[in-house]
Amino acid sequence: MDKLIEYILHFGNLNQKQIGFISQRVRELEINKNEYFSEAGKISHQVGFIVEGVVRVCYYNNRGEDITRYFFDENHLVVEMKSFENNIESSEYIQAVTDCKFLVISKSDWEEIDQTIIGWDTIVKRIFQKTLIEKLESRSPLVAQDATTRYLTFLEKFPKLSNRIPLSQLASYLGITQQSLSRIRKNIR
Repeated sequence: MDKLIEYILHFGNLNQKQIGFISQRVRELEINKNEYFSEAGKISHQVGFIVEGVVRVCYYNNRGEDITRYFFDENHLVVEMKSFENNIESSEYIQAVTDCKFLVISKSDWEEIDQTIIGWDTIVKRIFQKTLIEKLESRSPLVAQDATTRYLTFLEKFPKLSNRIPLSQLASYLGITQQSLSRIRKNIR
């Protein structure tokens, strides 16, 4: 719980009573590798803070190929925000890449926090702005780079992730085939 509160406090101030109010609405959730935190075609009803593990945001294209958009590891909030906020079916999956432990707040509790704590909306806005910037910074350079540079950039930006995720998912994230990634890894060793 301390990590979640510490994370939230990076984006705004809360007093002890407010921290207690939030803490009472948090529950623990564990999911196994390859299980889903949220699924396409379903409405997202919870926000999760990753205590332990790695998740990926992915979808299936019109050819049925599994495409990885992002990875998130410890100390990140995860939610399919469009689905969560608008009560609509999600178009993406949030899948556990490893066994994961989360601290979770349900939609109803999230709304109660929002209605009770003055300034909560500002804290949330700052959290999601930071997440959006991180997403853009991780994806934007990949568009113009060759495959080897994309892989080296990934290793530089996410050194702790490379050994925790399957090659197939990393290749998908980088926009290359698994065979190409294997060749690149062999050539740079």
